[in-house]
Amino acid sequence: MADFVTSTHRTKWIFTPQDIKHKYKVANHRAKQALEKYGTTRMEVDIDGSFSYAESQNDAKDNAEKRPKPLKVEEEQLLKAFYEFKIQDVCDAFKFPRKIQATALIYFKRFYLQWSVMEHHPKDIMLTCIYAACKAEENHVSAEELGKGIGQDHHVILNNEMLVFQSLGFDLIVYSPYRALEGFISDLEEFCGAKDEDQLVALKGSLDTARIEADKIMRSDGPLLFPPGQLALTALHRANAVHSIFDFERYLRSVLSRYQPAHAISELTGSIDAIDSLIGKLLTPTSKDVKHVDRKLKSCLDPGSHDKSKKRKHRSKDSSHEATDLS
Repeated sequence: MADFVTSTHRTKWIFTPQDIKHKYKVANHRAKQALEKYGTTRMEVDIDGSFSYAESQNDAKDNAEKRPKPLKVEEEQLLKAFYEFKIQDVCDAFKFPRKIQATALIYFKRFYLQWSVMEHHPKDIMLTCIYAACKAEENHVSAEELGKGIGQDHHVILNNEMLVFQSLGFDLIVYSPYRALEGFISDLEEFCGAKDEDQLVALKGSLDTARIEADKIMRSDGPLLFPPGQLALTALHRANAVHSIFDFERYLRSVLSRYQPAHAISELTGSIDAIDSLIGKLLTPTSKDVKHVDRKLKSCLDPGSHDKSKKRKHRSKDSSHEATDLS
């Protein structure tokens, strides 16, 4: 595998927080414009990756009152957080290794830097990202097997495959913190002078906790903002706060002196604090939390469902009036 320093991951896919916010706003604004112009935000995607907005079959685009309300950027974020958690759930259900889970999450995050959830439903993109990650990490699972395993149409996975690849710029080699974590633990065995069984078991316990912390980091914006080594160090720092096995700052100084002598420790601890803060703000929404947002999304993708919902409400009101008259 290519080195991270010379990779497209580093040169093209590490951003500032301002960059990310801008990309989210641009995608959201484009979807809002499509809703005004076409009466729907849904995009028709062909298997070759070509796409176009699907014109609504009703007159919603001509009547502002009937037009569904678009999602806010914050609502999109909530829905994406829900499906990122789902990616981990699906990967756990299939017993995929963590590298597949991490790759799928990075693909998903990169995809929605380009698109709004109003244009492509995250449930569909989630599945395609998992499928693509399996291919990239050479752990092949057929689309049929993946779709069947979670009760979804495998054709949706295949139809979105080229679109996902194009949206990623065909940059399919990604780096996650898990490999770096294992390297740091091996390094710590020497740093701590761990020779007896108890010390080695303690370090293994720290690695297990650090992996769980890395799972959380992977659902934050951290993978879009920081290199995997810094993500791994943050996971290790959080694990050490639980196990208290070694002097973390002294270890950081040791790492810097050997690998990045020009970097100040304050710079590295600043990055670790920033990643730590992202974990503190991490959302883990439930189905109940996203129910209202999902309903709005369905209306944007299929305005007909919006009208049907209104009719059902009217029928319900009419029925309650009739019941009142009869009483």
